[in-house]
Amino acid sequence: QVQLVELGGGSAQAGGSLRLSCAVSGKIASIHYMGWYRQAPGKQRELVAINASGGSTNYADSVKGRFTISRDKNTVYLQMNSLKPEDTAVYYCNAFIITDLRGMDYWGKGTLVTVSS
Repeated sequence: QVQLVELGGGSAQAGGSLRLSCAVSGKIASIHYMGWYRQAPGKQRELVAINASGGSTNYADSVKGRFTISRDKNTVYLQMNSLKPEDTAVYYCNAFIITDLRGMDYWGKGTLVTVSS
């Protein structure tokens, strides 16, 4: 059974840094992309950053220059610097994974990031 296991998160003060990681476990054939989404209280889930299989990356405008996504095989990282209170949210790992002959989206359970002013 394929699972996405997230680590990191927690609390930080504004201007601080946190690092998230997400590892894929289980039997897989390949990963097309891995990324991070977040959902703040009362808001819709939004894309934070994505890392495609070819290495290309894409960021939400609100985090450009502050967050960096990277990937090492089946693990994706999100380095978050210069954190702002508006970065407070539950962060979810997402990946499109091919298993046997089928591809589908997988999600982690989410990890809470709280930034205080």
